[in-house]
Amino acid sequence: MLDIAAPADIEEGFEDGEEPNMVRIGKKPIMNYVVACMTLLNTGVADVMVRGRGQSITKAVEVVDMLRRAFMKNIRIHSVDIGTEEVKREDGSTASLSMIEIIVGH
Repeated sequence: MLDIAAPADIEEGFEDGEEPNMVRIGKKPIMNYVVACMTLLNTGVADVMVRGRGQSITKAVEVVDMLRRAFMKNIRIHSVDIGTEEVKREDGSTASLSMIEIIVGH
């Protein structure tokens, strides 16, 4: 059973310059993120940003593809951005981490 009470990492506020209505892809199962996207889109949000970094890039693409193929056939991909982010490690050093942002909506 999916944990809908605490869906995937949904950010509905601005934090550190980030966009609202963002679903961050992590280590949870793909369906958790698909449900999170559907929940946001069904509440009237125009666009949802799906963001994956590092090894989660593949999962982010799978989430959007599953959303389009199986659940919301009328959904459109508005933009796909790729890039590299500087991430601070626990030891104080910085590392480059690849990322993808896919914006989907009606």
